[in-house]
Amino acid sequence: MRPTVHDIAAEAGVSLATVDRVLNARPGVRQQTVDKVAAAVERLGYVRDVSAANLAKGRVYPLMFVIPEGPNSFMRGLEAEIRAAKQRSPAERTSIRIETVPPFDAKAIVRILDAVDPAELNGVALVATDTAEVSAAVDRLTDKGVHVATLVSDLPGSRRIHYCGIDNLAAGRTAGGLIGRFCGGRTGKVLVVAGSMKLSDHMDRASGFAAVLTSEFPGLDIVGPVETNDDADKVMKSVAAALQADPEIIAIYNLGAGTRGLIEALTGLELRKLAVVAHEVTEHSRQALADGLFDAVINQDCGHEVRSAIRVLKARADGLIPLSAQERIRIDIFLKDNLP
Repeated sequence: MRPTVHDIAAEAGVSLATVDRVLNARPGVRQQTVDKVAAAVERLGYVRDVSAANLAKGRVYPLMFVIPEGPNSFMRGLEAEIRAAKQRSPAERTSIRIETVPPFDAKAIVRILDAVDPAELNGVALVATDTAEVSAAVDRLTDKGVHVATLVSDLPGSRRIHYCGIDNLAAGRTAGGLIGRFCGGRTGKVLVVAGSMKLSDHMDRASGFAAVLTSEFPGLDIVGPVETNDDADKVMKSVAAALQADPEIIAIYNLGAGTRGLIEALTGLELRKLAVVAHEVTEHSRQALADGLFDAVINQDCGHEVRSAIRVLKARADGLIPLSAQERIRIDIFLKDNLP
């Protein structure tokens, strides 16, 4: 049986109230008594149930999510999951607020992080633009005692406490293997479309993709990455222009968003069948799979990522280490035959 506070009180020869004051570092207890309780805790091997203690005290964890605004379907799905978590706040003892910033706007992210009052927040979950100024802002916030977790896109140069997202290098390698197999031994070029190479997830996907194509499919050459800021119109124009200019393009890997624009560019190309891999299951990508325009979609569970961020930030606020296996976000691959 696990030792309890009753066991500690009996072992130290003090009251339950005294044990409670010592465990919660409240004043009014003589040092000699504190030492007796501490010795009893060590002898018994008592491990405090922080979650139960916080529940008894009615503790609430104030958290903030910082995400990009705009029409990006995946980000709007992410925001919906955060709002769902906000609805669960009474049960999960959280207080969640959402801040949106223009996509890829590092200065806007810095302004929000620098304005945080450490007395009002336990933690921040951030979709990060990977720049030195954002890393510095995260470190300044960490120095103030506010824990920061990155969400979807990491910030490896910072002192963030955890990354809640998929392994994007592995996701890019997965896309490379899929494109290579879908091309079925043909030689040609693969157009790579990115949102911004200031995002670590996009950089990692591009790197993993290139590594697999170079080593395993030498007959396929990469064109790009073409940066579009995840804007559907820019994706449509960039892809249409590339296909018109280069008849050797036989495949497309869209490692970012702007899926609607990719679909528009591909519609009507009956005489030129392309192997196409994109990211995230949305209304548009789901239809593109069903219609045969896309061959595969690589997906991440944004609901899992939001729940993971909340668990991690709450655990760190309690001085606990999260369970890494529970927080691992899997990479899903969907074809038109296995769409959920």
